[in-house]
Amino acid sequence: MKLLDYTASALKEELHRVGFRMTNQRREILDFFLNLPEGEHLSAQEVHQRTAAQGSRASLSTVYRCLKLMARLGLLRELEFPNKEHYYELNREFCLNAVPGDLLQEDETAEQLVPAPHHHHLVCVRTNRIQEFHNDQVCKTARKIAEKYGFKVLDCQFTIIGVSPEGQLLPQLT
Repeated sequence: MKLLDYTASALKEELHRVGFRMTNQRREILDFFLNLPEGEHLSAQEVHQRTAAQGSRASLSTVYRCLKLMARLGLLRELEFPNKEHYYELNREFCLNAVPGDLLQEDETAEQLVPAPHHHHLVCVRTNRIQEFHNDQVCKTARKIAEKYGFKVLDCQFTIIGVSPEGQLLPQLT
């Protein structure tokens, strides 16, 4: 069974639980994100353009609604950056939890299907470049803070806003 099948099943259940259904457009967007290379962060416009190039007939407003809903359900991570643009990426933790252990092949683990769930972002305010990085201490600290205030951690995101080496080479705006 493919990761898409596990994740689509989990998404379908979650949609049903909150009063929605799995539409063709939602399935197309899910399939699109599951087939993206790891580390891609896309705006709604980029998702719309790329899925349209693959034959999707979903309108831009439908793509926006699907992305917002999938982010609210935890399937996608929605990242807002200083340029006020929203970017989306697959939340691999949702996918990891979507894989039922009893359905895996004998030699297969969920982690093999869904690599590297926790990562964070460096964002350049000049070039809009997004650089992912991994640091286990960030989430350990987040869990301690959440525990102190009685919160249960669902996701851990840490974003550093700055200027990349390429951005530092650009002329200053006046």
